[in-house]
Amino acid sequence: MKGLPPLARGTVVTMGTFDGVHLGHQTIVRDVRRRARKREGRSVLLTFDPHPLRVVRPDIAPPLLTLPDEKKEILAQLGLDYVVFLSFTRDLSRYSPKQFVEDIMVPHLRPSEVVIGYDHGFGRGRAGDASVLERLGGIHGFEVSVVEGVEADGSAISSTRIRQAVAAGDMESAAAGLGRPFSFRGTVIRGLGRGKTLGFPTANLAPPSSDKLLPAEGIYAVRAALGSEPVDGLLHLGPRPTFANAPPAIEVFLIDFEREIYGERVVVDVLHRLREVRSFHSGDDLVAQMRRDLADGRDYFGQMRA
Repeated sequence: MKGLPPLARGTVVTMGTFDGVHLGHQTIVRDVRRRARKREGRSVLLTFDPHPLRVVRPDIAPPLLTLPDEKKEILAQLGLDYVVFLSFTRDLSRYSPKQFVEDIMVPHLRPSEVVIGYDHGFGRGRAGDASVLERLGGIHGFEVSVVEGVEADGSAISSTRIRQAVAAGDMESAAAGLGRPFSFRGTVIRGLGRGKTLGFPTANLAPPSSDKLLPAEGIYAVRAALGSEPVDGLLHLGPRPTFANAPPAIEVFLIDFEREIYGERVVVDVLHRLREVRSFHSGDDLVAQMRRDLADGRDYFGQMRA
């Protein structure tokens, strides 16, 4: 496996897509690290790029909670010894569970134990489950452990459930499942300057990859990070119906912030949906609403700090 140093026998391995690296995934990672320490071995996480459904069923492949670079950054903070990104190809999708274990896991990762989530499936058609893995482990000398789901609001946390919350603009539910705010990244680009004319200069962001899930259209309270500098702000996401022929936009108004940031990369934590996108009869009506949005945003951030 390219880029992976030779591993001594005795690793503890987990595998999966890990989209979002949510609280359920984090529970698995902690268990892998604990078991690796107990065995005095290395902890290894194997994941895939692109998402397997992009290859086997692109018509139903979901937009991603975390793009590969985002996933790498989150996983890097979780204390694993190794994170392996395996290119998911059409050929790989045809591997049976037995082939996957014997051609990839055993020779390259050398597990003494494999840890999976309660609903994990692998190999062609997701035919591999815990019982299949246990049978293969008996042949190849590794144990299998299954981690049960983590619940929030009485239901198991899942990437699918979090995607549904983000798509609905329910950022609080998304954050409860992720264990952190949902975020996206964008580079500041030049817009038409209309916000500045209205008295609300905004940072226009280039859209992220089309693979990235974005929240429902609306106005949001956000926290934007420019380097290590967090700034409270308001996000407009979606169409701008007040202005004829204006294309949809991703615009962030940074509260009490004046520095020039064209070309900078911004990480936006989306915290709370304030309202839907509306059309206004005039620029004056829009400005009045923006002032109300700013007041609502300040109230929200004030309550967060209280």
